[in-house]
Amino acid sequence: MKDVQNQKDTRGVEIQKVGVKGVELPLTIQRKDAHDITIYSTATVGVSLPAHYKGTHMSRFVEVLNEWRNKRMLGIDVKGCLEAIVERLNAKSGYLKFDFKYFIDKLSPVTKVSAPMCYECSFEGILDNSGEEDEEYRFYLGVKVPVATLCPCSKEISEYGAHNQRALVSVRITYPEEEHIWLEDLINDIENCASSELYPLLKREDEKYVTEHAYDNPKFVEDVLRDVVLLLRKNEIIDSFEVECESIESIHNHSAWAYQQE
Repeated sequence: MKDVQNQKDTRGVEIQKVGVKGVELPLTIQRKDAHDITIYSTATVGVSLPAHYKGTHMSRFVEVLNEWRNKRMLGIDVKGCLEAIVERLNAKSGYLKFDFKYFIDKLSPVTKVSAPMCYECSFEGILDNSGEEDEEYRFYLGVKVPVATLCPCSKEISEYGAHNQRALVSVRITYPEEEHIWLEDLINDIENCASSELYPLLKREDEKYVTEHAYDNPKFVEDVLRDVVLLLRKNEIIDSFEVECESIESIHNHSAWAYQQE
């Protein structure tokens, strides 16, 4: 059968990333408690395409992902899967990202009732073989952590009470492939930078504690961002990071927002 995508293209445009997006897959990853779990994920995967190629082989991306899924290695060895994709597609560079929801059983602060808390996370790998030196690989760990903030200004100027709201802290970090950072640890550290962490289940005693704890620990969106930045700077494993904090204001029809990249 005629293979149109193998025909030559004359427009002279090299494509940086081309592939498939939204591929639904079971992803096997390691938890801090040393148990492997399988979770639902969506994959985005692509490779570079030289200017003279009309198209890439879309089916091969899914083939490789499925092979690594059968080996139960998708989330454990992102680099290995990405290397297989680049080799199969005969490409110079490749990109692979898994977006998934990660559940951690969380105890309420006073009554110690356990319930699962959900966090949006990602594993992301970039592989570049285009240079003269050895291949360059970079791994990114991403997480979005919901927290609570209480406004210091509102507390200061009000005779009683202060407005508070949920906020979302998004962090994306990179570190050497021989190192490891657990999602559980990163999430816990980020939660400690807010006025209060959030809980999936609270009894009355817990709600009292959370309300008073946030009131005693007021923070602007700038405060949360700076505390997270200092936290990541102190971690000698981390090479670079991005932090974004969005406070979904309860007294405005807009969000307060801060961002830092280092």
